[in-house]
Amino acid sequence: MRTFVDISVPLKSGIPSDPPGMCPEIEYLAHDDTVDQMLSLFPGATKADLPDGEGWALEWIRLTTHCGTHLDAPYHYASTMDNGRRAITIDEVPLEWCLQPGVKLDFRHLPDGYVVTPDDIDAELDRIGHTLSPLEIVVVNTSAGTRYGEDDYLAKGCGMGRDATLHLLRQGVRLTGTDAWSWDAPFSYTARRFAEEHDASIIWEGHRAGREIGYCHIEKLHNLEALPSTGFEVSCFPVKIHAASAGWTRAVAVFDDGEPPSRPAG
Repeated sequence: MRTFVDISVPLKSGIPSDPPGMCPEIEYLAHDDTVDQMLSLFPGATKADLPDGEGWALEWIRLTTHCGTHLDAPYHYASTMDNGRRAITIDEVPLEWCLQPGVKLDFRHLPDGYVVTPDDIDAELDRIGHTLSPLEIVVVNTSAGTRYGEDDYLAKGCGMGRDATLHLLRQGVRLTGTDAWSWDAPFSYTARRFAEEHDASIIWEGHRAGREIGYCHIEKLHNLEALPSTGFEVSCFPVKIHAASAGWTRAVAVFDDGEPPSRPAG
């Protein structure tokens, strides 16, 4: 028996899911709206020829590849990866990266804007009694997870720093994820730190780790609270968009032995 847990958010208009100017816009056309469109393809047909006089339902969508739950390719972070090799685009991401055992790190207790360190990762792995293996998909449960679509979503949750990201990558991890808007700490906190410290290395530091070791991450995951720390697979194949920096994904956690625990560890 296999159980599937949806860990994706829906693409939805009218909610603060992204910064201003980057939110998706969806125009819904119902069956009555498209009758003329359908009839134009069948000369001589009339509305009476259509079952119940209906056309088809469809939607026009304006969005970026980074709206909704999506997988970032190394090309998003920089033009190079692996210390100089051309960064791969989303259509070049190895498929084996996108279906692997999952590990959840529970960082909901960390304050908004906090930058996670390697020590934080090791402490959490010790707590859940797990040693990472190559290609495991590591997802990070932050305090942003339950705030998607709310006014404070973009500023919620901790972020993964450069050192923390490289700590995972050096153990063979190649795909990670977060339920926050960004893998990095919320930009409002980083901007404040930069204004005080003038340290350019903190800008997008978790993403930029991909310049040294190429990797992908999923942003805007959801429902990670429903997952245990281990014991599941993650499926997150991206839409194949030619030469793009990201692709939308219907990320799903899969359990092979029935229902996930009712009170998940972590």
